Amino acid sequence: MHKNLNQRRRDDLYRTRRTIDGPQQPELLVDGRPMLSFCSNDYLGLANHPEVIRALQQGAGRYGVGSGSAHLISGHSHAHEELEEALAVFTGRPRALLFSTGYMANLGVVSALLGRGDQLFEDRLNHASLVDAGVLSRARMKRYQHADASSLERQLKAVGEGRRLIVTDGVFSMDGDLAPLPGLARLAAQNNAWLMVDDAHGLGVLGETGGGCTSHFGLSEKEVPILMGTLGKALGTFGAFVAGSEVLIETLIQQARPYVYTTATPPALAEATLVSLQIAREESWRRERLQKLIARFREQVAGFGLSLMASETPIQPIVAGSAGRALAWSRHLEAQGILVSAIRPPTVPEGSARLRITLSASHSDDQLERLLEVLAELPEVGE
Repeated sequence: MHKNLNQRRRDDLYRTRRTIDGPQQPELLVDGRPMLSFCSNDYLGLANHPEVIRALQQGAGRYGVGSGSAHLISGHSHAHEELEEALAVFTGRPRALLFSTGYMANLGVVSALLGRGDQLFEDRLNHASLVDAGVLSRARMKRYQHADASSLERQLKAVGEGRRLIVTDGVFSMDGDLAPLPGLARLAAQNNAWLMVDDAHGLGVLGETGGGCTSHFGLSEKEVPILMGTLGKALGTFGAFVAGSEVLIETLIQQARPYVYTTATPPALAEATLVSLQIAREESWRRERLQKLIARFREQVAGFGLSLMASETPIQPIVAGSAGRALAWSRHLEAQGILVSAIRPPTVPEGSARLRITLSASHSDDQLERLLEVLAELPEVGE
């Protein structure tokens, strides 16, 4: 173990944790030092919203802190039930089912629906949880070229019998680009396959009322029968859910091991999420604000000579190339009081280490300008 850890340090791949004191917001206290953060997934600025905090406190007063049990024993509360119903309406699907995390939701869905002899097709840049879900399912997993429907089509034509599931991120978490969902939905229909979308980074951000990638592309439950979303990003709380048909949800309740054998999340969290969900739907100015920040950021950075990726979402990666260069850039920003993580292999492919900058509706114009001023100096760092 010591040898492996030392090698990671030499390769500039060693990761360290930071300690945050105070609520999640642009101005943070990091390891005792004030920092301006551009690496949170709190896209709509709801993690520290006073109404969401109040709902959590009132929920704890009613239900206590812990749920006490798994959903199928005695841990499923009225708050959980109400949130599932609200999420079903929000996503335009018959039912929704809560999971403790997005990782567990992905493991649960894929392993419940597929087994030996079945066929699984995944985008090469899918989140690690989807890749792990494929391995655990024991299905035959094939990885098609990133966001390439023609690559997927060739793979679909080359396989034999068994159930077929196509799985993709909606917004790719390290690149910020969108999956070509209309094309994937067409291929799924033509090849008797299910389509599952992990919309962790699209939910709340895309679509007129924050419905996510399926709303953005105008796709229905028939075209995307399996939708996974998380609650700890744009909605600012914690947990995840899967939305779909009555049959899908009942199947997951019976067969998804991460659901059956896990303690339910605290009911107070469900109460808080109900409020954040309502705010996300009704306060469209948050999404409008995000789009203005994204446009301003991309317009300015394009003139700095930095390698921006093709993203119109709050995830704005700047490619450094080597892990050492990405780390040097991150340290340069930190020295100027700005927190941006260096994303390095194996999270991203070799040679594509990057700064993963994320924007929030809670960032001010002055805060964005401060970031841009420091980024303008980056090409000289690490030369």
